[in-house]
Amino acid sequence: MMVRRAVVVSGRVQGVAFRNHTQRTALELGVRGWVRNLPNGDVEGCFEGEDAAVRQLVDWCRRGPASARVDRLTEREERHTGEFGSFEIRY
Repeated sequence: MMVRRAVVVSGRVQGVAFRNHTQRTALELGVRGWVRNLPNGDVEGCFEGEDAAVRQLVDWCRRGPASARVDRLTEREERHTGEFGSFEIRY
């Protein structure tokens, strides 16, 4: 079953390669979508793919890379659109 989830990750998540690691993990899992830094210091992402793979990516975001400190992750389910061709870092 294909799903779409949007997340916002708060904590020490900018300046620690969070976006690069998220992209690498998404590509390994076959998840499509994007990730970007927000002006307030959070990281936002939109993930589409098989339910199990998207859940794995969201769970990974709850921890992040070793240099990150995730204080909170908010998640919402959205309607799957299939609009993404790959997984990109947005600027």
